[in-house]
Amino acid sequence: MAKVELKKIGKVYEGNVRAVDDANIVVNDKEFVIFVGPSGCGKSTTLRMIAGLEDITEGELYIDNKLVNDVPPKDRDIAMVFQNYALYPHMTVYENMAFGLKIRKLPKDEIEKRVKEAARTLDIEKLLDRRPKQLSGGQRQRVAVGRAIVRNPKVFLFDEPLSNLDAKLRVQMRAELIDLHYRLDATMIYVTHDQVEAMTMGDKIVVMKDGKIQQIGSPLYLYNQPINKFVAGFLGTPPMNFLTVKVIEEGGRIMVDEGSFKLVPAPEHHPLLKAYVGKEVTFGIRPEDLENVTAFAPGSTLKAKVTVVEPLGADINIYAATAKSSMIARVPPHHLFKMGDEITLAPVMAKGRYFDKDTELSILPVRWDEQAK
Repeated sequence: MAKVELKKIGKVYEGNVRAVDDANIVVNDKEFVIFVGPSGCGKSTTLRMIAGLEDITEGELYIDNKLVNDVPPKDRDIAMVFQNYALYPHMTVYENMAFGLKIRKLPKDEIEKRVKEAARTLDIEKLLDRRPKQLSGGQRQRVAVGRAIVRNPKVFLFDEPLSNLDAKLRVQMRAELIDLHYRLDATMIYVTHDQVEAMTMGDKIVVMKDGKIQQIGSPLYLYNQPINKFVAGFLGTPPMNFLTVKVIEEGGRIMVDEGSFKLVPAPEHHPLLKAYVGKEVTFGIRPEDLENVTAFAPGSTLKAKVTVVEPLGADINIYAATAKSSMIARVPPHHLFKMGDEITLAPVMAKGRYFDKDTELSILPVRWDEQAK
């Protein structure tokens, strides 16, 4: 397998349309890296430049320490799995998986060995004589992955491979791809707009927006240490709540005032917020960090009116609103709520995040530790 390194990579289309800007990414050998972001953020374009399907406008791309900017796709020793599977409809599963090896003129017995090993790995041995139209979506996806495996490439590239599957099958295929990475011990780069896939599958996540890399790190690192409001809101289901608050000082202590309630930040956050006294900031709190309290609770609390209730079995999502703000709380199913009920919520202030209103950067320092590498 191989290391992939992008140095100041950029892509500019005709009309000076910039799709990717100054991308610096290191995918280490045997690492599973996820490119994630909303539609149009440049993640698929970046993947296609790695594959050689898009020309690189700026910067340098290295695969296995070799500069490959001008190397044709077929000579980069990569294999790509596409969103639409890209199977030949007139060929059997065996023929689809073997096609690339025949083009490379491998011996027939070597082709048969590789195809059968891949089929056994993916549990599609019984499908080798079928054609794509006789397969389910999940089976077609396995065939597409199998076609990549037989090539023994240095790098596997996945372009939103699960987006055409139903929700239940996506969950199953996520687990299978994680297991496949473990068994193959391969370098994999995976593009998705689904942050759940990013959080559950990758060793490392690259978050992109408007062609620019926002932050790179392990899933839990980015979840707990977002560098800006975009990263904080993009990762997490339900997403982080954002409330506009004013930083005030009362009786010698720092508080944040939403208008209908006041909260006391965690002690370690006071020095950082002191510079914002008299200014508005964005307070971020995740749904699981808004605790439902029915009796007196020490510390900061807020009252809101329930607008929507989503029972999920093990948890309940409570949508609630104050006069100025709306929020979601994920709470245990110990109490039944209905629309119009008043609920008292206690934010876990130590887990709160604060963002500058103008720059949207985190006011709290982001720890650069081993998870950020």
